Amino acid sequence: MRRTQYFKWGLTAFLTVCAVLIFYDTFYQAGTLQQFVSRLASILAPVLYGFAIAYLLTPIMSWLEKTIRALWRRATKKELKPRSGALRLVSILLTEAAVIFLLYLLMSVLIPQVADSVTTLINNAESYYRKVYRWAQELLNSNNEIAVWLAARITERYSDGMDFLTNQVLPWAQKAIGPLTNGIWSGIRGAVGFAFDLIVGIIVSIYLMGMKEKSLARCCKAVYAALPEEKADAVMRGTRKVNSIFSGFVRGKLLDSLIIGILCFICCSLLKMPYTPLVSVVVGVTNVIPFFGPFLGAVPSAFLILLVSPKQCLVFVIFIVILQQFDGNILGPKILGDATGISSFWVIVAILVGGGFAGVLGMFIGVPVFACAQELLKYLMDKRLRKRNMPTEAYAYVGRAKDDPAEITEETTTDNDKGTV
Repeated sequence: MRRTQYFKWGLTAFLTVCAVLIFYDTFYQAGTLQQFVSRLASILAPVLYGFAIAYLLTPIMSWLEKTIRALWRRATKKELKPRSGALRLVSILLTEAAVIFLLYLLMSVLIPQVADSVTTLINNAESYYRKVYRWAQELLNSNNEIAVWLAARITERYSDGMDFLTNQVLPWAQKAIGPLTNGIWSGIRGAVGFAFDLIVGIIVSIYLMGMKEKSLARCCKAVYAALPEEKADAVMRGTRKVNSIFSGFVRGKLLDSLIIGILCFICCSLLKMPYTPLVSVVVGVTNVIPFFGPFLGAVPSAFLILLVSPKQCLVFVIFIVILQQFDGNILGPKILGDATGISSFWVIVAILVGGGFAGVLGMFIGVPVFACAQELLKYLMDKRLRKRNMPTEAYAYVGRAKDDPAEITEETTTDNDKGTV
């Protein structure tokens, strides 16, 4: 008994020292652990892609399994085996083939038009520059207060700007030519590497979807083997809740953004907007980011259209406002429902924090991660309150605190003394 107790003390001390060293290295040294995790993530990138693909496609595969099973029962009046390997293989292949075919159709239509839009934008860059220059010149030549103030600021900063351009920008540009060339080749190598990892990820996803039930059973077994039954039950309930939040948000948001991009393409084509494919891609992709996404996509798109026609730019802004209202009030709630369960204020906080730590990806996954953390905190608070036989509803604690009895007694005594006097 004493030996077991000493072992627990030693393990606790060892883990504490390890935690302190990791904290010190992460925040005060070179971040060796972060570099190791980053390196490990780059090595395991195909496996991570496979997990992501399998996670997104599993609902489609399950639906196909149920449909094929029902059709087989109707056609042959017989039931397939509960765990038919042939049925699973057919469902996986149909799922992968359908997704690849849809992506091929989308890209075969979208990529040439986006390429044409980018080519047109590059060819018209000089005319757009002249147009902006003419707008600025007309503004400076006018006699209104804004033009006078702007001209004075430009005159004051002209010499400083020329010094900055000559002494800093030009030397930096000369030094950047070499790294820029190397960066292009690095980008090409990165694109090739990403394509290779994606292909391997698709293969990994097939294996993962094929052994879905077996992997789940083994994970559950490991949890119950490592933890007491009560804690293992809590872990399983929490895992199901996390999966519900992530699956509802991630899959729903991707579908919502795809629909918004298609609607934007159709409506902009009907309105004969310039750069319709490019604008639709920007609007659809940025719509993945909650709350800020519509603004991030609409601003550069509106500027591109403004360079062609200010009237069409106004029409586009009005259309985007209507489209985002439709998405925020009708389409989004219909697809997402209450997937996260957090208020708009905390959505903004989650996006800002996630974007600050992990960029665009953090802005996307920050909301479901924050929702999971909120659910965990709520579970721990409710559990602690139940042990005290106290209510778990938040409004039950508004005005619950009462005055200190000593203060009440002292105040009553003072009032009595005043009455006596």
